Amino acid sequence: MSRHVAIVTDSTAYLPSRTRERHAITAVPLTVVIGDQALLEGAEISAGALAEALQKRRSVTTSRPSPEVFAETYREAAEAGAREIVSLHLSAEVSGTYDAAVLAAKDAPVPVRVVDTRMMGMALGFCALAAAEVVEAGGSLDEAVAAAEKRAGDTSAYFYVDTLDYLRRGGRIGTAQALLGSAFAVKPLLELDGGRIELREKVRTASKAIARLEELAVEQAGSGPVDLAVHHLAAPDRAEALAERLRKRVPGIAELHVSEVGAVIGAHTGPGLLAVVVSPR
Repeated sequence: MSRHVAIVTDSTAYLPSRTRERHAITAVPLTVVIGDQALLEGAEISAGALAEALQKRRSVTTSRPSPEVFAETYREAAEAGAREIVSLHLSAEVSGTYDAAVLAAKDAPVPVRVVDTRMMGMALGFCALAAAEVVEAGGSLDEAVAAAEKRAGDTSAYFYVDTLDYLRRGGRIGTAQALLGSAFAVKPLLELDGGRIELREKVRTASKAIARLEELAVEQAGSGPVDLAVHHLAAPDRAEALAERLRKRVPGIAELHVSEVGAVIGAHTGPGLLAVVVSPR
């Protein structure tokens, strides 16, 4: 479907494929490297395969898309009829994806506005959907960018991990914080803060940490219209149970997505991840 403003994001938005297709959103894949094998997220590696590799303690790293991949994506959008492009990406604090998109945008055949949403997961996905809805209503590039940035500013993301070791290995959280959690055998609750993954609270047990995660989501959601997402890695029952409790406790839910994260975020959080994204409309 040709639109005057094309919406581009990256694979860490974790939008369901049918949702991407319905809103004509293009997701550029990041790469996951397991051992010496480079695999495209969303196309060549599943979350299950990633979890298995992590559990076997295989070497797992991630890398951004190249500027050439973004350049080709922008060319294809222009050839399909787009006169302008909004390119929305995960936080530049944790990935070079935004920088690669900026490089490619300089030589694109149509104007490209690249936005560092400072988000990831469905926190990024909701930004892309907000921009797409504006475009579908006939809005301009500036209006689409403003809608995405407003969504990003209003959205919160909280998550529980069984261990901080994966985040420490990937350089996404400080060694001191990770060692502190290990030394006192606490279960960490984290949040996205200024585009970075920060330790929010330390809780004594997994069950108490998940209960606190639920409370944070309910408090942040309030009573107004809100979109929610529950993410997990290799913890589907835990995710479905949390989603069901949120359905009962949050009165203004417009949409609630439950999904397993992809390999890129999963590589840095490890199996057992449980996350909630709260995005007011």
